[in-house]
Amino acid sequence: MAPTEPVSLPVHTPSASDRRKGLLFGLVGVASFSLTLPATRLAVAALDPVFVGLGRAVVAAVLAAIALALARAPWPGRALLPRLALVAGGVVVGFPLFSAWAMRYVPAAHGAVVIGLLPLATAVAGAWIAHERPSRLFWLCALFGSAVVVGFALWQGGGAPQPADGLLVLAVVSAAIGYAEGGRLARTLPGWQVICWALVLAAPVVSIFTVLAADARLAAAPLSAWAGFAYVSIVSMFLGFFAWYRGLALGGIATVGQVQLLQPFLTIAASAALLGEEIDAATYLAAALVIGSIAIGRRGR
Repeated sequence: MAPTEPVSLPVHTPSASDRRKGLLFGLVGVASFSLTLPATRLAVAALDPVFVGLGRAVVAAVLAAIALALARAPWPGRALLPRLALVAGGVVVGFPLFSAWAMRYVPAAHGAVVIGLLPLATAVAGAWIAHERPSRLFWLCALFGSAVVVGFALWQGGGAPQPADGLLVLAVVSAAIGYAEGGRLARTLPGWQVICWALVLAAPVVSIFTVLAADARLAAAPLSAWAGFAYVSIVSMFLGFFAWYRGLALGGIATVGQVQLLQPFLTIAASAALLGEEIDAATYLAAALVIGSIAIGRRGR
């Protein structure tokens, strides 16, 4: 089957309808990612962080290969390989590895302090990689929403800068670059194929390091650790990206990326539903401010 020819992409200006659809797909993706840090912390409590960070990509790569085979997806072509490698380096290797390593030393709530900067980092990466040019209003709303998320996380978790924050910063930078390039590629390839090809291309390398990180803890790990590993492998590393890259391609990387500001609050909502935790008035207020910043900022072109 002939490879897909690369397409020269102009600066993408989404329509109002595309932005709405993009935000919806983005919300589905963010909802999928909202349990990533808690699930990772469950996993690394009993498993090696390298095994968790890279092993999840091995599991997802198997699922990706099956999906590509069933769909008879054509080879993307040599010209797209460097761009797929950039996606793989960011979201298949960088973010999972650095975040899993950090979760050995800090709580998931503390991780939200730094990860809360991801929407702003994604907007910056979108401007750099995809040449998006949001308005000044958008940047002001993005900065405001990021400040609310970080301030809320610091207040709620009592977090203070720690050495592990350096790992979380590297995770944020990795994810932002992988999101921006993946969103740009999703205008050439279907979004689900972007993450699938990135996983398949990275599989030989991540498999080697996953095997090297496997040790006696695998047999002794409790069910909770394996449940966390299963979640980050199937949902965080695979299914969530189907909707996420589709949303970035439709609505614009910078605009849809701001939906990530809701991720800490979705995590809190899930904790309330699954664990019976109470949500206080401050949480509702912070969530309302973030939603408002997204509603105003999405008007930026």
